[in-house]
Amino acid sequence: MDNLYQHFRENERPFIDQVLDWAHQVENQYTPYLTPFLDPREQYIVESVMGQFDDIVMNSFGGYEAAERKRLYLSPSYFEPSQDDFQIKVAEIRYPKKFAELSHGQILGTLMGSGIKRETIGDIITDSERWQFFAEEAILLYLIPSIDKIGKISIQLEEVNYTDIILPKDTWEERDEIVSSLRLDTVLAAVFNISRQKSKEIISSNKVKVNWNEMDRPDTLLSIYDVVSIRGYGRLRIQSIEGKTKKEKIRLRMGVLDRNK
Repeated sequence: MDNLYQHFRENERPFIDQVLDWAHQVENQYTPYLTPFLDPREQYIVESVMGQFDDIVMNSFGGYEAAERKRLYLSPSYFEPSQDDFQIKVAEIRYPKKFAELSHGQILGTLMGSGIKRETIGDIITDSERWQFFAEEAILLYLIPSIDKIGKISIQLEEVNYTDIILPKDTWEERDEIVSSLRLDTVLAAVFNISRQKSKEIISSNKVKVNWNEMDRPDTLLSIYDVVSIRGYGRLRIQSIEGKTKKEKIRLRMGVLDRNK
């Protein structure tokens, strides 16, 4: 167990313990376990833990091919889940497009304000006009009659078929970066071509989130599948650490969503 913990952050230990509970449930009861929606870092942790169990397989689905937040289906090796087994539904937000604009933050804030947990909601996507989100089946049944406004905008939630999923506007660009360290301020400076001082100022002004949690420490060390959001700049996701250069700098493979391009 200690050997497993040492590969992750101290604050990730409670989640690792939870994942181990899921695994033991599948192993001892020979029954599948469906997780809530997990972010990429959490998915990576689950995959790492499941590598310790020979008879458990992991399948994932988030509602569409490029989903970031996904539900994982943990099952005995002989079981093959179908799409329906993931119990994910799609909702479209109907609103007066000619007279109002919505944002990701407004939508997420309204959903969380209804009393549900973040882990019950998947990605929120847009094509610049229409907005949709993915949710656990039972939660969507609760949300549809419960929410009729986002801010001051009157809306209607409507379940739609998978064939009606919009093509999201935002696309991730895959990029290779060379950085001197995995410090948060160093990586942000390299990816968005700003100075280290500017990077530190952005972090200290509470404009940065790491895995959806506000982060104000420039010396925070990033790791595989961390997702970093920077207000006004975009987002980045560390895909892999490719090794070091001759000058001992670190090669990173990253996904970047640059809002200023």
